[in-house]
Amino acid sequence: MQKNWYLVYTKPKCEKKVSALLTKKKIENFCPQNRKQIQQIRKNKLVIEPLFNSYVFVRISEEKILDVKQLENVLNLVYWKGVPAIIKDEEINIIMNFINDHQNIRIEKTSVDVEDSPKVVDPPAYSIDGHILTLKNTSVKVNLPSLGYILIAEIDREESILGRQTTFSKELSLQ
Repeated sequence: MQKNWYLVYTKPKCEKKVSALLTKKKIENFCPQNRKQIQQIRKNKLVIEPLFNSYVFVRISEEKILDVKQLENVLNLVYWKGVPAIIKDEEINIIMNFINDHQNIRIEKTSVDVEDSPKVVDPPAYSIDGHILTLKNTSVKVNLPSLGYILIAEIDREESILGRQTTFSKELSLQ
C-alpha cells in the first residue's frame, strides 16, 4: 500500500479547517502557510495565510481517496488527464524548505511539464569580499513543474549582508 501526495481542492477560505480535520483523522497532510508583513498605520503586522488558496496536500494511499473526498469542506481532488494528480515528494520537501526560509512569498502560474524536476529558477548571486557579503539579485524563484507554479520570495538585503544562509543558498554555495 504505497502512499502518494495528492492535492485536495477545498471550499474557499477552508484550507485550515480541512487540514485540522485531516490531522484529527490521523491523515498526513500539509497546508503551506505564507508569512506576510503588512504595513499598518504605525507598525508592521505579521499575517499568516495559506500559500495556495483552496488547496491542501494530503499523503494517502489510493484506497483512502474516497474517504478524503467525503470530508466536510472538501470539493474534490485535483485531476490530471482523468486521474488524481500525484505530487512528487521532492516538490513537497522544496515547498516546506522554501516557506521555512522565506516570507512574503508569491506564486505565479507556469506551463505544466510533469517530466521536469523542481529547480531554483533565478537564484540570488552572492559575492564575498572579506566580511562583506554583496547581494546581486534580490529574489529567489523555485519552479514546481507538477503543480505548474513558480514560488518567488524577495530576499531582505540586510539579512543577506548579515550572512543568513537559506537552504537554497547553501545548495548554491556547494555547487
